[in-house]
Amino acid sequence: MTVPYPTAARALLRDTVLAAVDDLARRRGWAATTMADVAKAAGVSRQTLYNEFGSRPALVEAYVAREIETLVDAVGTAVRAHADDAHVALRNAFALFLELASDEPVVRIIVAESGSAEDGELTRLLTGLGQRLAGERIAVLIPEVWPQVGPVDARLVADSLVRMAISHALVPVDDPAVVASGVGRMLAPFVDQVLDG
Repeated sequence: MTVPYPTAARALLRDTVLAAVDDLARRRGWAATTMADVAKAAGVSRQTLYNEFGSRPALVEAYVAREIETLVDAVGTAVRAHADDAHVALRNAFALFLELASDEPVVRIIVAESGSAEDGELTRLLTGLGQRLAGERIAVLIPEVWPQVGPVDARLVADSLVRMAISHALVPVDDPAVVASGVGRMLAPFVDQVLDG
């Protein structure tokens, strides 16, 4: 099916702008990134940027949402690769999330600028929007991979994992593999109970 030109053009515009945000955030941090900088880096006018996103907070929200989707896609691939062993899937997916998150500009900025006003904005987005988006996606993924898990248990597992993953990403205390192993051991009895129905 062919995508209509206006839809394709808008998607390209958003991708270009969000790629510019990613580049600027990685190089300068979010606090030093202005809408004018983003517009210039994306090759669009500030008015086009405001027409598409509305405001700087809306732009960072779109950026955080895109980054969460990318992380959750990778986690989904890791889970599906070990569908035959839920414990291995959990450990590997959790470790992968923490490894990817450690290179994620949003997470790095929050960790580096802890306590700043910008940190507060990004922390709220990551823990609010990020938790909701990731939780919803993981809650759908679990019964796709393990059909015996009902929606209530899938949501409980997803919400718990996402909360722990974001917490460990924002306040890293150990190597991702070590943390993932500990989380896996802690959740093993519950995972077994959920899988056994």
